[in-house]
Amino acid sequence: MYNMTFEELNADYSQERMDTVAKALEEVLTSALPQGGITVGVYEAAKSLNVDPDNVVLCVLAADEEDVKDVALQIHFTLIQAFCCENDINILKVNNTRRLAQILGGGGGGKQSGGEPLDLHCVLVTSPHSTSWKDPALSKLSRFCRESRCMDQWVPIINLPER
Repeated sequence: MYNMTFEELNADYSQERMDTVAKALEEVLTSALPQGGITVGVYEAAKSLNVDPDNVVLCVLAADEEDVKDVALQIHFTLIQAFCCENDINILKVNNTRRLAQILGGGGGGKQSGGEPLDLHCVLVTSPHSTSWKDPALSKLSRFCRESRCMDQWVPIINLPER
């Protein structure tokens, strides 16, 4: 096993590295969307996790600054994080729900077909039953999550830059 120095650990989370991870997350979300591999919403995610946790390959929790004060949402996050850790599901947290809405809604502003806003606080990426989904971007995210856990960062925060 390779032992890293403190400086090397900090270098792993350079701005360039974080940009690469953010880009990989965007690629995973955009490739899973047309395959029906995205579950959006805290309640829908909880149902999906309950029914088929083995098919979930990534959990993305999203919160803006004002969401930090929402106690109910923080409780949901804690429960989802615990479930994902228990079931070896990679977790990321993003801090830009507007950008997440652009990625998932194709620029539709994060609205459902009825005009209601999407609950983007929790997004699950699932692997299709029919194939073993091999996505290089997903591999990058998995590696990043694994490395983060080794440094006791169980839920790393990713900044999704505006486009």
